[in-house]
Amino acid sequence: MSPLFQFIKAVQIFVFFLCSMLMGWVQAGNEMKNLTILAYHEVTSEPQPLMPEYAIEPKQLQQHLDWLVQNGFQFIGSQQLLEAQQHNKALPEKSVLLSFDDGYQSFYQHVYPVLKQRNIPAVLSVVGHWLEPAEQQQVNFGGQLVSRQHFLSWAQLKELQASGLVEIASHSYDLHKGIVANPQGNELPATVARAYFPQQQRYEDNNAYQKRIQQDLKANQRLLQKHGLKAPKIMVWPYGRYNLHTVKIAEKLKMPISLTLDDAENQPVNSFSRLPRILIQKHMDAALLAKEIQKHQQQRTDNDRPQKIMHVDIDYIYDPDPQQQERNLGLLLDRIQQIGVNTVYLQAFSDPDGNGSADLVYFPNRYIPMRADLFNRVAWQIQTRTQVRRVYAWMPVFAWELPVSNPVAQDLVQTEQPHSGKHLNMGYHRLSPFSPRARNTIKGIYEDLAKSAQFNGIIFHDDATLSDYEDASSWAKKAYQQQGLATDLAQLRADDAALQKWTAYKVKVIDDFAMELAETVRQYQPYLQTSRNLYAQVALSAYSENWYAQSLEQSLNRYDFTAIMAMPYMEQVDDPAQFYQQLLSRVQQYPQGLRKTVFELQAVDWRSGNKIPSAEIAETIQKLYQAGVKHIAYYPDDPIQNHPDPAVLRQAFQSQPASAP
Repeated sequence: MSPLFQFIKAVQIFVFFLCSMLMGWVQAGNEMKNLTILAYHEVTSEPQPLMPEYAIEPKQLQQHLDWLVQNGFQFIGSQQLLEAQQHNKALPEKSVLLSFDDGYQSFYQHVYPVLKQRNIPAVLSVVGHWLEPAEQQQVNFGGQLVSRQHFLSWAQLKELQASGLVEIASHSYDLHKGIVANPQGNELPATVARAYFPQQQRYEDNNAYQKRIQQDLKANQRLLQKHGLKAPKIMVWPYGRYNLHTVKIAEKLKMPISLTLDDAENQPVNSFSRLPRILIQKHMDAALLAKEIQKHQQQRTDNDRPQKIMHVDIDYIYDPDPQQQERNLGLLLDRIQQIGVNTVYLQAFSDPDGNGSADLVYFPNRYIPMRADLFNRVAWQIQTRTQVRRVYAWMPVFAWELPVSNPVAQDLVQTEQPHSGKHLNMGYHRLSPFSPRARNTIKGIYEDLAKSAQFNGIIFHDDATLSDYEDASSWAKKAYQQQGLATDLAQLRADDAALQKWTAYKVKVIDDFAMELAETVRQYQPYLQTSRNLYAQVALSAYSENWYAQSLEQSLNRYDFTAIMAMPYMEQVDDPAQFYQQLLSRVQQYPQGLRKTVFELQAVDWRSGNKIPSAEIAETIQKLYQAGVKHIAYYPDDPIQNHPDPAVLRQAFQSQPASAP
């Protein structure tokens, strides 16, 4: 098996629990209809199927169909989808679409007879490259050679299409594989990865990437038509991986409907170009299928599934010696498995001088020096070698120390705060959010990150803040004037009503820009989750919003998660227990508070330089769980010094079941 197929196995738990299916909505008049799409692979009784993790026996399929019928589901075909997409026609209540990937011979033997008997339509996606060899030849299937006879013949495909029950969809010509996508040699899905060319030490550029995808999809269309089949109208993305650029390519090639494997519950689907599915797996009987569909009818999201989060500095992993760097990465992966976290906040930038701003990054880009091309490698290894279901890229919002040669480096937040001030963010090096060219540069950095790696979310750094002495730059003052605000910051602070209006405006500017950055990334990571760091003082006191330009209420409304820095040593509180209780009480005031809040604990007392004892961290985790907290993170994890203790933290995290409601 190739590394990519190993990846498929590694993420089966991810897909199963995150249930990559659609609870999409088709507008018909004033009604909303829901659609369930099931993703099958092999249906066979053979003892050694090609993809054992996803192969089910024929009797399981019959059980699934029986359950669906008994529970009022109505089977639909591709034509109904196309009519809904093109003419805004309503789908039946509890619509269900069956899809079968890869074009296995077993479909003709075990699925097609059942479809005919029950008059059920289905979508069958095929990979052209696997169909091209002659009958007696072999097919390169995920790095292993298998007989061509494992796949449908051209005559069988024509018969299936002629039946009117089976829509032949494209599964690409030759994108169902991995390609080398970083200097370390990792193979990532060919549909979304930029190819890396080791000899030239460069990546595939945008034009070459889009041309490669377009040529592949065209090749599959031509191949199917050459053998007497209709040009496909549906695209089924290999491994469910795609981006909005590949979707546009498919649409231009007259494939307006795409099927994916996104975790898309509770996401309104405005386009049929991204329809997620439930991935059917080996042991999924009717009872398990029912459970999965029920979860999605309840629209459970990450907010309902306890997030157990390790916040990781890649600075701990980086080493000029590649061998030592790999050893460091190995230590991290071992710790992730030992502790049992399901989410990682992974640093994408480097801050060698420890001033809170990014001097360097760990991904190729156009704007700021790259310390090492490492984020892609670490993120992919975490996704394929551990149980982690989500990797968030940890990124600054404004805190970028650009090279002095870049004119944008001068477009800084200007503070009028005296050095004797008490605010934590005094003097924080940040580009001004009011500078248009600074905003464009930051968007460019985020876009380059999104192109370079596969990840699931963004955790916005604690630099997304402006004190009540900031921003005094010319761009900021111009913006204030346009809002009817004074441009004299002292005057704004002296008038409480003006202060509140000014604060609300700055909060909106920061959060609006964070959402713009998320949308930039979603061009390449379509179902991106968002989280942001929030100072504890903001959560404890609404008035402190004025000191930070952060709002707990607005954060809960606008981000998927708000990671409150629940760090008593940093805040220098006398009674940590009371501190946590006060935070909890504030969060509980909001209807979605506990669902959308991460309590982020500190593993180091930065004021003293001492490590927080593992037992103390574990006790805090357990007490927070007992108090009703759902999501917990800790920072930093030190794989080099093995802190916190993996066994101690694992026990603490296990006190909250992963399936807790």
